[in-house]
Amino acid sequence: MMPTLLSQLNEACFWDVDITKLDEQKSKRLIIERIIQFGTLNEIRLIKQFYGVETVISTLCQLNYIDPKTLNFVSLLFQTPKTKFRCYTRAQSMSQHWNY
Repeated sequence: MMPTLLSQLNEACFWDVDITKLDEQKSKRLIIERIIQFGTLNEIRLIKQFYGVETVISTLCQLNYIDPKTLNFVSLLFQTPKTKFRCYTRAQSMSQHWNY
């Protein structure tokens, strides 16, 4: 029997949820987000293989927040301009008080 995706991921990335109750398809946004932010390169490879590169990119592009370092990393990893990510365009459109 093939191991499931979730059984190959570090449970520490899902500290606030019961990983045994996650569905690999219904929870793909959470899984992708957590592994990109907190997972290892091997775990990133696993989600790319399981979901496909296009699905991973499209999911990441829809996230409202990715920290700046992770955004730089995924932009380079997937060769996708930062401007394609919702979190980047939202951050650019929100003026901060020190930017006046």
